[in-house]
Amino acid sequence: QVQLVESGGGLVTGGGSLRLSCEAFGELFTIDDMGWYRQIPGKQRSPVASITRAGNTNYADFVEGRFAISRDDLRNQVSLQMTSLKPDDTAVYYCHAKIRKCDYTGRCTPYQSDYWGQGTQVTVSL
Repeated sequence: QVQLVESGGGLVTGGGSLRLSCEAFGELFTIDDMGWYRQIPGKQRSPVASITRAGNTNYADFVEGRFAISRDDLRNQVSLQMTSLKPDDTAVYYCHAKIRKCDYTGRCTPYQSDYWGQGTQVTVSL
């Protein structure tokens, strides 16, 4: 079983910065796309940023150049550096990964499964 564990949320004043991190724990797996979503109370979970295995990134329009996503495949980690935070960025942020299971020989299934972290609260005050 693979588990995603997030860290780095918290309370910050508007204009400040936070760095979210997420690490995947488990055995015999490989990670394809990784990313971050967020959920504001009363709204659906929506994508924030994603990064492919090749390092190609994609951001939601509301990011407007303020966030940077990165990954460390040696540590099975993905991070989100958030700057110029606004009160509208207040939400629970979830780590997401598309993961394929592998066997002891290193062969991996072509079928991806979606994994989610438990969520970390980000609160931006005025």
